[in-house]
Amino acid sequence: MSYQVLARKWRPRLFREMVGQEHVLQALINALDNSRLHHAYLFAGTRGVGKTTIARILAKCLNCESGVSSEPCGQCAACTEIAEGRFVDLIEVDAASRTKVEDTRELLENVQYAPTRGRYKVYLIDEVHMLSNSSFNALLKTLEEPPPHVKFLLATTDPQKLPVTVLSRCLQFNLKNMSPERVVEHLRFVLEQEMVPFEEGALWHLGRAADGSMRDAMSLTDQAIAFGGGKISEAEVRAMLGSIDSGLVWKLLQALADESAPALFAAVEELAQQAPDYSAALAELANNLHRIAVAQVLPQSVDNALGDGERLRDHAARLAPENVQLYYQMALLARRDLPLVPDPRSGFEMALLRMLAFRPQGVADIPRASLPDSAAVEPAPPPGRGVGPGQAAGGPVTSG
Repeated sequence: MSYQVLARKWRPRLFREMVGQEHVLQALINALDNSRLHHAYLFAGTRGVGKTTIARILAKCLNCESGVSSEPCGQCAACTEIAEGRFVDLIEVDAASRTKVEDTRELLENVQYAPTRGRYKVYLIDEVHMLSNSSFNALLKTLEEPPPHVKFLLATTDPQKLPVTVLSRCLQFNLKNMSPERVVEHLRFVLEQEMVPFEEGALWHLGRAADGSMRDAMSLTDQAIAFGGGKISEAEVRAMLGSIDSGLVWKLLQALADESAPALFAAVEELAQQAPDYSAALAELANNLHRIAVAQVLPQSVDNALGDGERLRDHAARLAPENVQLYYQMALLARRDLPLVPDPRSGFEMALLRMLAFRPQGVADIPRASLPDSAAVEPAPPPGRGVGPGQAAGGPVTSG
């Protein structure tokens, strides 16, 4: 039997198997269970967040032989055929390849006819924003008042390109990007089920590289399994993605905390041997500075998900909060200006030298910040109750 990629093998078949998008699922589940169904739904969001998947599950809910509900049986002929992509009353159309008005008219010619096997005839139009203006005009009247046996499910990655006349005829749901935490949690579950050995740090690299798309995360995981020969290790994933070694970024921060130029340039030299993307290195540096700043304010937020919790606590205690803010701003500006520098490495080094050279204005002696403990800080005395000039502690003000 041929190998099936993870993104297809683990595609959800029921609403409760979906990862994220609770705000969309709640509305659809309530509508199905209470028989308050609209005739047209529009799902908008970036690639790989579940638009087509939700539409297919909705089609299954509408045509399940056990009745319309948010929990299709998954066993009947309709559920099985929809899952296998061969249900005659689920018409899937790729609008990117059928943009002409003739294609839309041909599609709508059969709208008036009753479903062949199912309860509803479902039109799933993917990338609907690619239709031409003439195609949208041909679709408008049918989209507003379709026959009772027809449902339209539209999916798009760019809803702003849709005419407002189409938007006003649909219930619109905006799907959110997946957070790295949610992606890592799902990848951990999938790899455990697939019995693939993995390192936790590698999953975080994959989660961040997916950039909000669960499908991209699954595809990268497939690539990582092939790259690692059946296992996923952090070093191999970092090499596959071209990611920066996080240990070297912590060495840079250590040198900045020690105010040691030799150690700083030694870390840069070690980083340069990996032929890095210096813009990505500055982004990783800024990300760690952000985590340090948060840890200084909220010590309880420190976690060891990336395996660097101890380093994070140490740097949060050693770096002054005002320095962390200044370094972060310098890293952002250096990343913005990197395309203008004669050489990327020299621009990276100049950014680090600025971090060594400058200190917040007006601070003569930079304090060493320590992590605040959980004990409550004693509040300052209210105005008018303190000791004023000419008044002894605990005594009244005497007149001269």
